[in-house]
Amino acid sequence: QVQLVESGGGLVQAGGSLRLSCAASGRTFINYAIGWFRQAPGKERELVAAIRWSTGSTTYADSVKGRFTISRDNPKNLVSLQMNSLKPEDTATYYCATRLLGESEFSSWGQGTQVTVSS
Repeated sequence: QVQLVESGGGLVQAGGSLRLSCAASGRTFINYAIGWFRQAPGKERELVAAIRWSTGSTTYADSVKGRFTISRDNPKNLVSLQMNSLKPEDTATYYCATRLLGESEFSSWGQGTQVTVSS
């Protein structure tokens, strides 16, 4: 059974940085993509960034390109999201999730970590 545990959220001023981590366990992820999503109150959940475990190829939402970087640490089964130049509109609960390659949906989710950016 896949388990995902996020950490690293907190309160930061606009322009600051945070690094989120997602510790993944329960299986090997060679055939998976790992995504970071966020959801703010009253808004739809959105995919922020994703990485294909086997190749390291990445994709980003337009709203975070150039500011956020997703990476993975294979030996530690860890996926990180480095967030720089944070804006108040980045305030949300951030979740990591897994998607088996070939499937359309992310099926396993962590509990989330809160990121609050003050202006």
